[in-house]
Amino acid sequence: MSDTTKERGRESVDAPLAVEMAAESRAFLETVTHVAAGDGDEASISLLHLALSRILATGARLGAQRDVVPADRFEPDAGPDDDMDPLRLGLVSALGEHDEYTETIDPQALDEVALGSIADDIACVASDVAHGLRHLEGGRVDEALWWWQYAYLATWGQRGAAAQRALVSLMAHDRLDVDPDVAAEAEFDALHAR
Repeated sequence: MSDTTKERGRESVDAPLAVEMAAESRAFLETVTHVAAGDGDEASISLLHLALSRILATGARLGAQRDVVPADRFEPDAGPDDDMDPLRLGLVSALGEHDEYTETIDPQALDEVALGSIADDIACVASDVAHGLRHLEGGRVDEALWWWQYAYLATWGQRGAAAQRALVSLMAHDRLDVDPDVAAEAEFDALHAR
């Protein structure tokens, strides 16, 4: 069996995952663009959380499978990268004071803390998935899969997970934090109920 035949056979096996990744990439880009345009209102954090959850779940499938190895040993030019600065700035505006967060760089070295930005992280994910889409739209299925897998493991998986943790924390604080006076009154009522 020639290398070309092997490559074609592998492409046909991976094509459904490429189609799924492309659909999730488009949905992700549409949602984050919508939120960055200011159309998310109070649902912005929830919309970003859901969009990241979906793209990260699909990326996890890529990360867990065997290495995708394209036929060519160089990356064909996919065209110019999209300018993600308007998206990033729109997300900064939509998130306001909630954009920045702190995280532990290495969970084993608890003293290494860094400042992060949800908008920067989402713009990174958007750039990487859009790059893979350009390969796919150019008919290079194996190159698109390689790029999405490589970039997931190298950058967008980690950046997306960091933003996801920050968004979950925001949702938890919004829904679970209780005013101390309200909590004290509820505790008093519970202890003195007959």
